[in-house]
Amino acid sequence: MVIEWGTFLSELMSNPMLVAVTLLNIGVIIVNGATDAPNAIATVVSTRCMKAGPAIAMAAICNFLGLLVITLVSSAVANTIFHMVDFGGDHHQALIALLAAMVAIIVWGVAAWAFGIPTSQSHSLIAGLTGAAIALQGGFGGINGAEWAKVVYGILLSTFMGFGFGWIVSKIVMRVFRRFDRAKLDHGFKWLQIIAGAGVAFMHGAQDGQKFMGIFILAITLATGIGQADQMILPIWLMVFCALNMGLGTAIGGKKIIKSVGMDMVKLEKHQGFSASFAAVVCLMISTFGGLPVSTTHTKTTAIMGVGAAKNKKTVKWSIAIDMVKTWVLTFPGCGLLGFVFAQLFFLVL
Repeated sequence: MVIEWGTFLSELMSNPMLVAVTLLNIGVIIVNGATDAPNAIATVVSTRCMKAGPAIAMAAICNFLGLLVITLVSSAVANTIFHMVDFGGDHHQALIALLAAMVAIIVWGVAAWAFGIPTSQSHSLIAGLTGAAIALQGGFGGINGAEWAKVVYGILLSTFMGFGFGWIVSKIVMRVFRRFDRAKLDHGFKWLQIIAGAGVAFMHGAQDGQKFMGIFILAITLATGIGQADQMILPIWLMVFCALNMGLGTAIGGKKIIKSVGMDMVKLEKHQGFSASFAAVVCLMISTFGGLPVSTTHTKTTAIMGVGAAKNKKTVKWSIAIDMVKTWVLTFPGCGLLGFVFAQLFFLVL
């Protein structure tokens, strides 16, 4: 079943709760664009292969294309989001819980962005939904353990594979090209890094775009009572809508996160920037087609750490990396608790 644009607008005009969830989801997508999407192009900018403006434009375009192309082939990540938690039962109460999850995600994301910390909106989304679902169902029965396990697998994959593959690719590149002329090498890797950065942005659109489209579909099915979310086909108009908002967020907040990830943590050369981006693309492809909802931020940052460690572990500013890891670790209980608390509060007043 496909939800048409006209159907969505019609329901939007008659359901204030759906309006609230929609506006908040747009806010979450914009915050995602400000905090997650810039990681795709952080190394491209920090190694001076591209200026920030053109790089952000490239990221926005590739986000859209990735969301559109990959979703037409596979919607595995969206299906994981649909099945991860239980928003069944009373549709009005479920919409309230979804509203609470959106508020929690925005509060957490804006706080992290204010400090220039590239927190994962993917982790925030998962945590906020989980906390709200627990409040809705009155216990951990609101969590589907088998599907939630995919979140854990995704975290492990993006951490160890991101770091390890970044380290391996960097070592291979340094060994293969160690006797090449440095000026020619930098020129070649400039373009390779731009291509790899575009690839990361492409896969970011596929990963995160599906998650947010999943929220839209869930909200619409709860508001209308038509069908189940996992039975819906993700429409192209929704892909375009999500991609445009994500691009807007990238344009608003991109530079601050680019500095934290691409400049402050490790000083990278062009071939290292390529290695980090290439490693991230491979990890994101594996997780996306495997239906594992991973964090683009997490994946790209660990790949950068692996590349830096391959050259010299002392070149990595581990204090910054540790601060990022602390944020990731705190996101699940922190944003999950916010989702739970906001849901309980909203149940009383709405």
